[in-house]
Amino acid sequence: MANPAFNTSFEPAYGQAVSVAPGVQRITVNNPSPFTFFGTNSYIVGDRSVAVIDPGPEDEAHFQALMLALDGREVSHIFVSHTHRDHSPLSRRLQEETGAMIVAEGPHRAARPLHLGEVNLFAESSDAAFRPDIAIGDGESIAGDGWRMSAVLTPGHTANHAAFALDNTGILFSADHVMAWSTSIVAPPDGSMADYMASLDKLITREDRILFPGHGGPVQKPASFVRAMKTHRRMREQAILARIRAGDTGIAEMVKVIYRDTDVRLHGAAALSVLAHIEDLLEQGLIETDGPPALGGHYRPA
Repeated sequence: MANPAFNTSFEPAYGQAVSVAPGVQRITVNNPSPFTFFGTNSYIVGDRSVAVIDPGPEDEAHFQALMLALDGREVSHIFVSHTHRDHSPLSRRLQEETGAMIVAEGPHRAARPLHLGEVNLFAESSDAAFRPDIAIGDGESIAGDGWRMSAVLTPGHTANHAAFALDNTGILFSADHVMAWSTSIVAPPDGSMADYMASLDKLITREDRILFPGHGGPVQKPASFVRAMKTHRRMREQAILARIRAGDTGIAEMVKVIYRDTDVRLHGAAALSVLAHIEDLLEQGLIETDGPPALGGHYRPA
């Protein structure tokens, strides 16, 4: 299956503030994994009075690196893209230290209600305690000292996922919605493939110059990359539909074929991604199942 032109070249420079654009610094948490790549990126935006985007997980070394990079500067706002534990928890300690206001779309929630007997496998990865001081809506802006940030709500990876545009710069902080190194995980019930695809369409209509994601390096040509990402997802959808039409009834069967070249450590996440596509295919009326869609469900062509 064709993939977008992923770029896995990245130097995390743990503990160091790296200048990535005028008035923008990146600090990467030393929390590498198959899901976080080299680690979570935090960003500092501004000069004398700044905003911090995605402070990251509870990590003492990263907190100290942030404070060193801030170098006594005022922090007026802390923007949080979504409530996975590698992005949001440190916002509370940073707020206690700086007095900044926390800005996000809202608290953590699932994209849909749990089905009877369903277990949310990503519950432990979610920051259920998170509450923003300011719940920002799509297109709403917050101004600081020499900068203005606008929310671009991008549900899909999580229901409360938001990207943030640094106005008049062409920069979009895309968090986990679009990343240069890999596709984003969309795992029900926290995530929704239909929402994710709609959020890709939203980015395609924009004229961003560069994306700074939550993991890995920047996306240099956003328009073409996001279009390729959408095509990749549609091809994945067609591959799942083809397996069902070929006689596969279960998700585990499909994963073995469709993700045969993928690290087996990621097959659990791949199964959830297939489930997300299946939910979308059911909504489109292209396949059928008995009862609500589930990882252990049985599927057939419509």
